[in-house]
Amino acid sequence: MKGTHSYSVNSILKWLWHAWKGNRLQAALNAGIGLMSVVVSLGQVWAVQHAIEVAEGVAKGSLYVAVGIMAALILADFGLHISSIWIKNILGIRAQNRMQQRMLDRILRSEWQGKDSRHSGDVLNRLEFDVNNVVNFLTEIIPSTLSVVALFIGAFCYLFSMDRVLALITVAIIPVFIGLSKIYVGRMRKLTRDVRTSDSKVQSVLQETIQNRMLIKTLESDDHMVSRLESTQSELRRKVVKRTAFSVVSNLIVNFGFALGYLVAFLWAALRMSSGTLSFGGMTAFLQLVNRIQSPARSLTKLVPQFVSVFTAAERLMELEENPLEEQGKPIYMDVPCGVRLSHVRYAYDDVKEVKGDDAEHEVSMRRAGLAPVIDDLSFDFRPGSCTAILGETGAGKTTLVRLILALLSPQEGQVEIYDDRHVRQVSPRLRCNFVYVPQGNTLLSGTIRDNLRLGRLEATDEEILEALHDACADFVNELPQGLDTICSEKGGGLSEGQAQRIAIARALLRDRPIMLFDEATSALDPETERQLLQNILGHNDKTVVFITHRPAVVEYCDQVLEVGKCV
Repeated sequence: MKGTHSYSVNSILKWLWHAWKGNRLQAALNAGIGLMSVVVSLGQVWAVQHAIEVAEGVAKGSLYVAVGIMAALILADFGLHISSIWIKNILGIRAQNRMQQRMLDRILRSEWQGKDSRHSGDVLNRLEFDVNNVVNFLTEIIPSTLSVVALFIGAFCYLFSMDRVLALITVAIIPVFIGLSKIYVGRMRKLTRDVRTSDSKVQSVLQETIQNRMLIKTLESDDHMVSRLESTQSELRRKVVKRTAFSVVSNLIVNFGFALGYLVAFLWAALRMSSGTLSFGGMTAFLQLVNRIQSPARSLTKLVPQFVSVFTAAERLMELEENPLEEQGKPIYMDVPCGVRLSHVRYAYDDVKEVKGDDAEHEVSMRRAGLAPVIDDLSFDFRPGSCTAILGETGAGKTTLVRLILALLSPQEGQVEIYDDRHVRQVSPRLRCNFVYVPQGNTLLSGTIRDNLRLGRLEATDEEILEALHDACADFVNELPQGLDTICSEKGGGLSEGQAQRIAIARALLRDRPIMLFDEATSALDPETERQLLQNILGHNDKTVVFITHRPAVVEYCDQVLEVGKCV
């Protein structure tokens, strides 16, 4: 994983430029509205000065017309403000959705490294808050910066035409702040990164606790988990306080400089007015222009923390793209039947942290001393149309073997090939279309039963879905009050483990591919249901079926057995 400040400024800017594609319409509209707001703002300065001078008799004209011009400019300002709100709310959410979709697509298409190096809560935190930060910067902050700069230049030129000395004094202090900003950026960037990292930890603890609340309740660890959350939140609070203190002191220094500049401008204008070289309307315009110079200057100083924040967000999103993409391209379909052949395959994980979750169980145990290979010099032929049981002790590498077959992992030595009567190909992501995989555990998603089943084949009809449920011994779905429209909560909540397994198997049958892989997929079924299910699956004799199992009843239906490290 990349460390803090691991990306150069140029690489971050290139990434942001690429991310800006597709959002340029919104940015252009915001920039246009901003520039029109600048024109209206400077027009208001002139209108106020003109109205006052007309009232004083210094300038000719109708006071009613002068006030009418002021009213028209105020209404124009209201209209531009409302337009910017509509653009932000309508186009802004679309821009955020597009970036989230792009990031999720990139994550799903990247190579799986045999591990999840980041907690899912951290990833979700990045996809929500960091994406929002980047999109807001690209579509709101940058366009507004253009209008801020335009207002600054316009106000300076206006003031310069009235009093060159005051205009130069007003802006003379800005280079000093630019120099100080370099020191500010380095420190604030680190503090912001620390806060975002701690925020991700808090979300990770919350998500993990909610997902495992049944386990926590049975272990009576409620207080411990709340205490763990408090500890993580305390760390976040400390870092927020540290960043806030630094920001407050920095803003205090900046605001003191601007206040001093305003007082100097006021004194200068008052002296000119007392000497008779400046009218009251002119003094009013002076002070408004100084404010319109200082206001964008203040906004420009606020850009520094915003740049720091977006650079931090971009870095965190760039880290999600570190894993290389899998092989891309159209799926390659093999003829039916087809088989899988392993030749002298070897695979070892890089470290013991690479295998996580229930499906791996204790595969790490055999690697703690010397990082021994999980699979070493394994050769086996899953012949077309055969039914094979993979046996072995816990941690022997059975699940790893399935991942190699599915091209989720690549062997470090040897070959894994898929073949039919005409072709022999090395397994790759493009050949994954020939497989059906039912992992162990509950793999249902929130939504209706129909939604879960259609993940196997989106265009499946209700008749095809019901046939797959029947073959998976899941006819109980028809007896539910809402049938296929029955809502399941996260991880199939509301169904028993056996029911969830059978729906997952029905989803696999609906996918209807020539090679079927089942990883302890019948572990929650009673013997009679398991026998009927196996007969249904194997009755067509047109699939290559592989079972990872400890169940003797499953082995009885297989015509060959692979014991990891030993063929029988």
